[in-house]
Amino acid sequence: MSMHPPSSQSAEQFTRRELLARSGLGMGLLGLTGVMAGDGILAQSAQAAGASALALKPSHFAGKARRVVHLFMNGGPSQVDTFDPKPALDKHHGQPLPSSLRTERKTGAAMRSPFKFARYGQSGIEVSELFAKTAAHIDDMLVVRSMHADVPNHEPSLLLMNCGDGRLPRPSVGSWITYGLGSENQNLPGFIALCPGGYPVVATQNWRSAFLPGVYQGTHIDTKHTEIDKLIENIRNDQLSLEAQRRQLDLVQRMNQKHAAERSADPRLESRIESFELAYRMQSEASDAFDITREPQHIRDQYGDGLQGRQLLITRRLLERGVRFVQVWSGAGQPWDNHDNLEAEHRKLAGEWDGPIAAFLADLKQHGMLDSTLVLWGGEFGRTPVAELPNLSGRDHNHYGFTMWLAGGGIRGGQTHGATDDFGFAAIEDKVHVHDLHATMLHLLGLDHTRLTYRYAGRDFRLTDVHGRVIPEWLA
Repeated sequence: MSMHPPSSQSAEQFTRRELLARSGLGMGLLGLTGVMAGDGILAQSAQAAGASALALKPSHFAGKARRVVHLFMNGGPSQVDTFDPKPALDKHHGQPLPSSLRTERKTGAAMRSPFKFARYGQSGIEVSELFAKTAAHIDDMLVVRSMHADVPNHEPSLLLMNCGDGRLPRPSVGSWITYGLGSENQNLPGFIALCPGGYPVVATQNWRSAFLPGVYQGTHIDTKHTEIDKLIENIRNDQLSLEAQRRQLDLVQRMNQKHAAERSADPRLESRIESFELAYRMQSEASDAFDITREPQHIRDQYGDGLQGRQLLITRRLLERGVRFVQVWSGAGQPWDNHDNLEAEHRKLAGEWDGPIAAFLADLKQHGMLDSTLVLWGGEFGRTPVAELPNLSGRDHNHYGFTMWLAGGGIRGGQTHGATDDFGFAAIEDKVHVHDLHATMLHLLGLDHTRLTYRYAGRDFRLTDVHGRVIPEWLA
């Protein structure tokens, strides 16, 4: 095989890989490429397949859910003040609890909940007054009272909940799902993270694609803005018409494709090519999806005029347009991390969410979408049943036992699963790890968590790593 480059390319322009490929090792590399592609090491080129990497893909089996909404209460809401009532705390208020109830920092005595609980729906599940409006939908909800995680720190717990690993770079849940199923709308990102005021703790790591192709990474939208041009930067080009932009983009894409053709499959380059196309197509689609003024006034009134209502109305509009995974955050930082003044802070935060969540669930049901939309509520962990020093008005982090709830998307509603101890500190009955939650979420979407893999660095990776089990009691 000749080692002389074509006349249009000088020898200095060759990369080391290109030089080897053009040398006697070239045939060996071709054979290796075939083996790698067969093992899934090389992602199938979207260009070679003639389709977008976000094109619809078949699930492993028929799933009940088509899309996911994750309502992320970052900071860690208190389970004993929301969905896990503990009368024993009333009885032992102000008294020391057993030393076995380990905490991250030194804490005081038992702290009763300042909020009243009541039974709701035909199921009679007890819910705090903080979420009385949400509780109107309790018969559609599965309340999991036995969640547990690995550590009581925000950063690793956020990454565990969002990416399946608290330490190492791993793709987020939304990235795995869009990788497995694709998107139903090629004019919008398949995975969108709505977070007002900037980034939460560990920032974009919460919705990263890691070693998956970049096209599956979540797109952050700062929903503190209401104007479309501020919500989505550079959504419009005031200098060029769409036709002129199309011609410009075609030129750029031809150069990118030529660049790609001269190299082995490079998911990063292919993601860049797709991102240019998506940005062009989004100019009309995104402007419509994020413009809630197009909704009837009575619908906007149901959601209210607050930030969380606006986020959830945008979410319903995104789901209607085929976005696969939407994560809705309480805000930047750690809003629910109430180490002191918990009564006032939790009441304020829940007041911002309760009505909009109730409106969102009702709206999904009215549009015939709840059965095919999996809705998940919760934080990265819960909080202790004891008061934290020195103010004795808040609660510390607690990963040993906390609560999350799910609704729609194949969930059997009107039930609770598992339990914490009498004080609400640790999960003791039908314990559910975050890996189990992820495995069951994927199952509801028609994906086998043991088969949804991606080969990277010589091994097959999956969201649940070597853990996780599907929980059949949750399934409708």
